[in-house]
Amino acid sequence: MKKPIVLTAHARLRLQSRGIDPRWIEMTVREPEWVERDPVDPAVERRFRTIPEFGNRVLRVASVETNSNVRVISAMFDRNARRKP
Repeated sequence: MKKPIVLTAHARLRLQSRGIDPRWIEMTVREPEWVERDPVDPAVERRFRTIPEFGNRVLRVASVETNSNVRVISAMFDRNARRKP
């Protein structure tokens, strides 16, 4: 069973202001190309995925996964995102 994805109020504002399709958030959360821990808060994961519909830019979704859901804190297209070897 897939955990529900919950968007914080901040995340909803960022999606709207940055033109991010909610389907891209779900794809990135459920099937990231790679994942990194946030350097400031180790409870936060940064999940990355290339979005072909947005010029192959890399979407970064900051989230916290619990036993019951995945809470999305923020999302942005990250110009500097590079998958680490």
